[in-house]
Amino acid sequence: MNIAQWALLAVLSLPVLEIYVLIKLGGALGFFPTLLLLLGAAVWGGRLLQSQGLSTWVQVQQSLNRGEYPAAELVNGMVVLAGAALLLLPGFLSDVAGLLCLIPASRRVIVDWLLRKRFDFGYRGPRRPEGQDARTIEGEFKREDD
Repeated sequence: MNIAQWALLAVLSLPVLEIYVLIKLGGALGFFPTLLLLLGAAVWGGRLLQSQGLSTWVQVQQSLNRGEYPAAELVNGMVVLAGAALLLLPGFLSDVAGLLCLIPASRRVIVDWLLRKRFDFGYRGPRRPEGQDARTIEGEFKREDD
């Protein structure tokens, strides 16, 4: 299965799993405690989003001021944004995944994994266009007329 098929399967099965967990947890805890847990996770996630989003923005600015490419900081910001989107979805599974994206310790693990496995920021040198001969030497010239 490719990534698009996995994403489609996740999108289609997530609502079913969320409803199942809500029914099971609602049956075990009751309606109002389940509702309070959902609201509490949303409020806590909103506060984490605000503080961690600001922290990530400051880190990006610091990297740019040092003249560095802020790859890790940008991926960090992407994970914070994904966590916020997951918190907007109703349900406990998406709340847990969203909070994992917003808690700094677990987010660091996610960002490190993404940088290592999914994003390639390594430089491999200049690439030769298709059909260009290996004997071609690129350079610049300046014409000096008398």
